Amino acid sequence: MKELDLIKVIKEQIGDKYIGDDCAYLEDLGIVISQDSLVEDIHFKSEWCSPYQLGYKSVAVNVSDILASGAEPAYITIALSLPKDISEDFVAEFYSGAKQALCGAKIVGGDITGADKVFISVATIGKTAGRRISSRSAAKSGYKVIVASNCLEKIGKSSKGLKELINGGRNMDLIRANLEPELDVQLSRDISEHINDDYAMMDTSDGLADALYKIAEASKVSIDSEYIDGIFGAEDYILVAAVPEKFLKQVNGYTIIGEVLEKQDYVIKIGDKKYKSYDELNLFNHFGGDDE
Repeated sequence: MKELDLIKVIKEQIGDKYIGDDCAYLEDLGIVISQDSLVEDIHFKSEWCSPYQLGYKSVAVNVSDILASGAEPAYITIALSLPKDISEDFVAEFYSGAKQALCGAKIVGGDITGADKVFISVATIGKTAGRRISSRSAAKSGYKVIVASNCLEKIGKSSKGLKELINGGRNMDLIRANLEPELDVQLSRDISEHINDDYAMMDTSDGLADALYKIAEASKVSIDSEYIDGIFGAEDYILVAAVPEKFLKQVNGYTIIGEVLEKQDYVIKIGDKKYKSYDELNLFNHFGGDDE
């Protein structure tokens, strides 16, 4: 079973009005909401990161979804499930790190329970007033695919940092890219506060190739992208957006990495290689291979 298969089952059971993007857009309330979980020995190992870094990343990965929607991060709740021998210092350092990733949001509550391992669940609410909210299904033929220019060097860096951690390396620049990702607040604001057209935007939590594929598939278009070193990596948490070419005059500090086409015989093309199915990308699957 794969993550996408499980999401399909969920959609069939509860409907897909709010399922599809990384944030649910509750237009009647003027908010978006997102939730993410991190599980010890699945998403992180305690020996690899400090409580500060764990707190930072737990919040950052959730706030990143809010930024990808175009909303303004506003309120956060954190649920912690902790082993009985956890120290007060761990909790203090965790929240010290969490506060550094808020991007203007406030921590307003949560829950604490016991567990055999550390389990973290973060929910974030974003405000939509004065902003146009994105959808991965809103890319149109003729749109340009962009990232912030200062984010180009980050693509693939987090994956290299994970390899450093696994192999016991000490390149702290790469390790920090994995444990303390810098979030793309400016591009989110520049687009959502000024654009008048529908647009698609995602973060690269599962990689740039993943985001391009999901935008193209949801929008029923094809996307041609240049090949970028690290495009198949994950957890960079930069933003990639598909916007009308005319809108680019209102954006500062961007780089065009691709374009949106009418539906072709492929979903995305990276460099000269065409990808017709998600499996061909050979990206990480949270639930293992086909037989698991």
